[in-house]
Amino acid sequence: MERQEFIASLNERFATASPQEMLQFLLNYYEDKIALASSLGPEDQILTAMLTEINPKAKIFTLDTGRLFPETLRLLDRTNKKYAISIQVFFPDYKLVEEMVNRDGINSFYDSIEKRQLCCRIRKLEPLKRAFQGLEAWICGLRKEQSVTRHNLQLVEWDEVNNLIKFNPLMDWTEQQVWEYIHQNQIPYNRLHDQGYPSIGCEPCTRSIEPGENIRAGRWWWESPDHKECGLHKRW
Repeated sequence: MERQEFIASLNERFATASPQEMLQFLLNYYEDKIALASSLGPEDQILTAMLTEINPKAKIFTLDTGRLFPETLRLLDRTNKKYAISIQVFFPDYKLVEEMVNRDGINSFYDSIEKRQLCCRIRKLEPLKRAFQGLEAWICGLRKEQSVTRHNLQLVEWDEVNNLIKFNPLMDWTEQQVWEYIHQNQIPYNRLHDQGYPSIGCEPCTRSIEPGENIRAGRWWWESPDHKECGLHKRW
């Protein structure tokens, strides 16, 4: 079966399936060739809880860019302890970070889109490429309503950036569904969410939002909404 036909068949198969049913199939089908790429956001925390209930040894990794909030790092520790797991952490190449910072400055990402994208490339995309080595597919917590750049999401899609099949089990969940599930199941979450930070990335590129603003308005707030992505999910 060719790739697109296979993806189409999976989209049909999972159209009415629960996220747990989808994850159970994926872990059985791909075994150790699939992983959850967790940003430690609420959606990824839900997927972590679901995965560890199915298989405590399911692969989960995260990226430490070197500019994360302390609250995010504390959440990583709390999550590992609650589920008795060890989420694998990937760091950027220190030589590339040193070269960029010494040439352009510590906060060069404010200067231009090009420099912001370079920072994301070094701190996120390069370690992500290493994290994906040996995998055939990955799971992430993207939802359609998060951003204008995500309205065309599919449950199963081909990730051209990383040459892997990508699965979005919570694609159609609403913000309300996410938080109801977190509270009902006592899933640990970042305390910054209680302080007006619905979407959390690196500390200097994240701010709280005002009532009525889009949930991603606090990410790279100085840029146009049409290209508010770090390159993990959308090619620039």
